Amino acid sequence: MLKLNFKKPKFIRSLKVRIFLIIFIIGLIPCIVMRYAILQNYEERAVSLRTSDVQTQLKILANHLITYRYLQDTSSEVIDAELNQLSNLYDGRVLIINSNLSVVKDTYGISEGKTIISEEVIRCMKGENTSKYDPNNGYIEMTIPIMETLEIQENDKHPSKSDIVSGVMLTSVSTDNIAVTLEILSRKALVVEIMVILVVFIVSVLASFALVKPFEKITDALSEVKEGYTNDPISVPDCLETEHIGEAFNKVLSRMKVLDDSRQEFVSNVSHELKTPITSIKVLADSLRVQEDVPLELYREFMEDITEEIDREDKIINDLLALVKMDRTAADLNISQVDINLLVEMTMKRLKPIAVKRDIELVYESIRPVTAAVDEVKMTLVISNLVENAIKYNKEHGWVKVTLDADHQFFTIEVADSGIGIPEDDLERVYERFYRVDKSHSREIGGTGLGLAITRSAILMHRGSIKAVSTEGEGTIFTVKIPLTYIAVS
Repeated sequence: MLKLNFKKPKFIRSLKVRIFLIIFIIGLIPCIVMRYAILQNYEERAVSLRTSDVQTQLKILANHLITYRYLQDTSSEVIDAELNQLSNLYDGRVLIINSNLSVVKDTYGISEGKTIISEEVIRCMKGENTSKYDPNNGYIEMTIPIMETLEIQENDKHPSKSDIVSGVMLTSVSTDNIAVTLEILSRKALVVEIMVILVVFIVSVLASFALVKPFEKITDALSEVKEGYTNDPISVPDCLETEHIGEAFNKVLSRMKVLDDSRQEFVSNVSHELKTPITSIKVLADSLRVQEDVPLELYREFMEDITEEIDREDKIINDLLALVKMDRTAADLNISQVDINLLVEMTMKRLKPIAVKRDIELVYESIRPVTAAVDEVKMTLVISNLVENAIKYNKEHGWVKVTLDADHQFFTIEVADSGIGIPEDDLERVYERFYRVDKSHSREIGGTGLGLAITRSAILMHRGSIKAVSTEGEGTIFTVKIPLTYIAVS
């Protein structure tokens, strides 16, 4: 099935346009509704007043009809005059209908003698007033019963009075004057409505510009930072939302500064670390070159020193390549089920000669069997770096203890030593690239300053954590916590 994606026009996606439309529509709808309601209310009120007024006149006229017995004799000039006056006054028509539903009088003079049978007339014969407004044809039709009071004599009892319907007055009155007034009001209301719409339009435009202005300030501030004109924190306290955006950006900007400083420091450290072995090699080579008849022993000694510097350079480059590879977000882990107990044991066995050389006692304690989904190569690197550091930065005749434990979610490797310890101020920085707590001691043991940075990267790739606790002069404990099951993040 073909699916078409239509991109919204750019101006519709504008916050300024959306704010304008919302305010304009909110202001426009009540204006239109009010105009309609006012006109509708006037029309209903005018029709009601006209109906009530005419019905009052008809009731008076109905009493006169009974008085002059007009239903039996339509020759009364007084009634005719009243009927014509009522018809002319309301620009309408009056029909007098007797109890036989026959028209005895029509002010238009065209329906006299005819019989009228309609729902309204029948209902009126039963004593019910009716009224119907027809706005399309512009008239109000109403019926008024002509009530006559009769005395009824029953046996020897006193006579009783009873009202009966002797006829019906069917009247139609024009509503042209109501329509004319309604049209005038409609035109005036339209003028007022246009003026109100214009005011709402202007208010909407001004409000949209005013509400978006703080965001434009933020955009300008971000542009200045982007172009490099300023690195100062931005502040737009016009409203709470822009203030929060500014605070969030300032945090990002601060983080960017830290990363930039870290990058510059890293480049500087890399340059220094790579340059130092080369400088040593050049000094040694120049010393051999300027001397004549160099003794074989001195020549051999210098060459051994050059070889050591080359090995040191090679180790730095390899560590850098390993670190860069781990920094890539796309770096793949070769995950498999690994016996962690065996992995720790084999790693410590490989490092035992280094410990024996410095008379360091290696102790391994496994609390329980542990099998986890990890990258075996990278996990070996983690254990190897931590244990090797514990040996190198230890005291003569010291000890290193590795403890393996696990729960239902994580396994934990704890590497404790009796070494020189790490000052409290340096604990958070030991994972930085090329950072050394004791630079002179690090030079002596040949460290590159990248081991813990590589270790931490490998642990983070496994969604784990590393924590260090140390007492200067007494020793350090590194605790690594890794999930038993690796969950890849897509």
